[in-house]
Amino acid sequence: MLKSYKTEIFPTPEQKQIIHRTIGVCRFVYNFYLAHNKEIYEKEEKFISGYDFSKWLNNEYLPQNPEFLWIQEVSSKSVKQSIMNAQRAFRNFFEHRTKFPIWKKKKISDVKMYFVRSGKNQHISCERHRIKIPTLDWVRLKEKGYIPTNSETHIIKSGTVSIKAGRYYVSFLVEEPEPEKPVLNNFGIGIDLGLKEFAVCSDSKFFVNINKSAHIRKLEKNLKRQQRKLSRKYESLKKLPNNLKGEATRQNIRKQTLKVQKVHHRLDCIRTDYINKVISELVKTKPMWITLENLNIRGMMKNRHLSKAIAQQKFFDFRTKLTAKCKEYGIELRLADRFYPSSKLCHECGCIKSYLKLSDRTYICSECGYTADRDFNASLNLKDCQIYQIAQ
Repeated sequence: MLKSYKTEIFPTPEQKQIIHRTIGVCRFVYNFYLAHNKEIYEKEEKFISGYDFSKWLNNEYLPQNPEFLWIQEVSSKSVKQSIMNAQRAFRNFFEHRTKFPIWKKKKISDVKMYFVRSGKNQHISCERHRIKIPTLDWVRLKEKGYIPTNSETHIIKSGTVSIKAGRYYVSFLVEEPEPEKPVLNNFGIGIDLGLKEFAVCSDSKFFVNINKSAHIRKLEKNLKRQQRKLSRKYESLKKLPNNLKGEATRQNIRKQTLKVQKVHHRLDCIRTDYINKVISELVKTKPMWITLENLNIRGMMKNRHLSKAIAQQKFFDFRTKLTAKCKEYGIELRLADRFYPSSKLCHECGCIKSYLKLSDRTYICSECGYTADRDFNASLNLKDCQIYQIAQ
């Protein structure tokens, strides 16, 4: 089986320079492929594949334009991978899955440095505290012992190096033997996701909304403060005459931008860590199946009063991680239809309460008098739902 790992690294100043240069070249080549394909299509109504563009770039364009030979100074694998990423973006557009590909912007777009092992018999060496990345040599790891070091049973196939908020990360794909699936218990769990509580389970467990905690609110207050400082710097820069807009002023803006990014990254790490802990708590009970509601997140985000709170909960990220964990344990992850009336349905008599407001936190059945918490009643209905799809 293939499993991905991601951890932080501590590169040296020379290695940081190589990473930044490679990412810059990959961004340039990605944008060059988009522009060249658009130009060719407008003239000849013809689309150039990534493979043909790579041959044209190396055999025709660069020999005739020696001022662009710096493209060949970085890893050729990274450059080819950026071209294939652009081709994939075009393919998704042609198949009506996404919009037209957009340019990769410096310090905004997430561009990564790709690496792969040289041959079938060669391995990417990894030790307890460091990993040997092609073109970078040995790089220190932050988490010691997290990455498997046995090159015979765990083979590192490929990976990427990325930068986020001034921190460097390596993620790679490892081919490892299939683990033994545990013996599951003969019961299921229904999970109702929400905003008041992050998740309410049918086994009476509930997980609080971490975004209401004092620590998160303190960080968000700090984020507003840092964003105000950044906004003031931009406004001050606009008022200055052109001869006074020096490099020092722009340096201060870059420093403040990095501070804002660090707070954003800190909040994202806390929420992701909480999701991982919730999934671990759910899976270790070893249920036979888990049922979730197939939420329309895109439609929910159109509500301007709740869109920020919905985005902070990271429901899609939770579902993606839970799907991968269920596959690893052999648990069946069921997705109930988004129109299934889990909140309006009475778990005792099956009566549907047509008029149920969002402010009604307690479900009271008008037919049998059944009374329960609204979210807990929904989780019980999801557990017993018979119309569902299996998550892929």
